Amino acid sequence: MDVLDDILKTLDMQGALYFRTHFSGSWGTTVPDYEQAARFHLVVQGACHVTFPTEGHVTLAPGDLILIPKGASHILSDSGLAKAPPLERTLVDAGYDGKGVLRVGEGDPSAATQMICGHFTFRKGADHPMIAALPKYVHVTGAGRAREPWLDDTLKLISQRMFSPTPGATATVTRLSEIVFIELLKSSLINTEESQSIIKALKDPQIGAALSAIHENPAASWSVDTLAQHVGMSRSRFSDRFSELLGLGPMRYLADWRLQKALVLLDQERTSVQKIARESGYQSVAAFSRAFSHKFGMSPRSFRRQLAG
Repeated sequence: MDVLDDILKTLDMQGALYFRTHFSGSWGTTVPDYEQAARFHLVVQGACHVTFPTEGHVTLAPGDLILIPKGASHILSDSGLAKAPPLERTLVDAGYDGKGVLRVGEGDPSAATQMICGHFTFRKGADHPMIAALPKYVHVTGAGRAREPWLDDTLKLISQRMFSPTPGATATVTRLSEIVFIELLKSSLINTEESQSIIKALKDPQIGAALSAIHENPAASWSVDTLAQHVGMSRSRFSDRFSELLGLGPMRYLADWRLQKALVLLDQERTSVQKIARESGYQSVAAFSRAFSHKFGMSPRSFRRQLAG
């Protein structure tokens, strides 16, 4: 089973393009926190400083991409500003209606900063060690693109489509940006120890096989013993290796993933809580409700009402 595919489908990752820019002169705007989202900015022309409240700032050159996996607030500017108007005010002042180019300032068009900006959203409550392990931001430079030809080609295509009058360009760019995000997850460009450890787990012949078994049938009566037997390892060695690579034990991983699957089912109005409990691997509604409430701070029924409201 393609575990990464199951993870992203269950977390309900969806890409969206929110604007492309034409920023001239002196400019800056504060992009707010966005829960359950990963933002990205691709610089096509000019330069952009990205400033974080506690992480300093990053300078983006033409062709650079920054991915902000956890939707943290940041400032986009021409000069590394520490303060800037909120994005909402920038949009109002520019008269931006959500279509076309966000134009701010006046000046030489050839010196303007042109960017493609978008985000990926996830289901409410979505969680997985792979997402949690991502750093505050990922800065992909020209050198990084050169090491990954697939990335360079895809980003070039995104730029070509977005800055041409091709019909359906926005839809094309959105799908391509989703591909970039998925491939970045698997690449060596996100080189934190935690992220690489999880990729190693997916590729590991035995731990990867255990993950495939869990994802293929999360409601099965798995235990550390049965998973270890399934992949041909001793109980202790399997448990230690799983925890080493994923940062949590196999039973905790299974319990968390069952609840992620339950979130998907709760979004389906015709599926009863009793059926969701059973399909999520719980022996009773009471046990399911306790686990769900402990994880999300509310009962399954309250969560469903919140989704509908």
